[in-house]
Amino acid sequence: MKYLHQLVLGGIFALLSSQLWAHGSVSFEDDRCLINIDFMQAHFTVFQPESQGNDEFCENIPGVTRSVFVMEYLHTLLNEMEIDFRIVRDINNVGRYATWEDIEAIEDLAAATVFYQSPRIEEGGYYRASHEFTEGGSFIGVVTADHPTEDRQYNAVFFFRVGGRPLGTIPVFIVLLVALQLGYWVSSGGYRRWADKRRERQAQRRAM
Repeated sequence: MKYLHQLVLGGIFALLSSQLWAHGSVSFEDDRCLINIDFMQAHFTVFQPESQGNDEFCENIPGVTRSVFVMEYLHTLLNEMEIDFRIVRDINNVGRYATWEDIEAIEDLAAATVFYQSPRIEEGGYYRASHEFTEGGSFIGVVTADHPTEDRQYNAVFFFRVGGRPLGTIPVFIVLLVALQLGYWVSSGGYRRWADKRRERQAQRRAM
């Protein structure tokens, strides 16, 4: 029973860990968000200066307020490219597995778009955009970069949430964990020992 208890506990903690720390389409490097624009990469950060100061966010943005999106180019060619940025609602619930094909599959992209910044070249190694969110939910960011000399486009698609992370199945796992611990306590004799000690104390009080 003890080994089964440990095995199930390990499974629950593994599931909880995947629920809490999975980052999906946005990867991390040195605790910083990283997106892939085809073969090029950029550090990606979101700030909410009015409510969160200098705190940095990536997949989970806490407030429904003005958010500043910053990409730090890790490939010099991005400095020469016209880049646009779009935020769309995750209307098809694809979540962190969103791809460019999922964006193409949206029948009315304009209706699903909550923010669009038209193509522009930003030198200096950074790209910036600012959007005032009016509602929370799940969104997909889309970065499109045009090659400076060839008829070629590169895309990055990444999922993020605004207004806090939903608990999802985490409460179920917590209840299961508590039930498992209680069952192990009873089956291992913990309850019986507690009950015996309680009866002894009661008997001692009566004897006094």
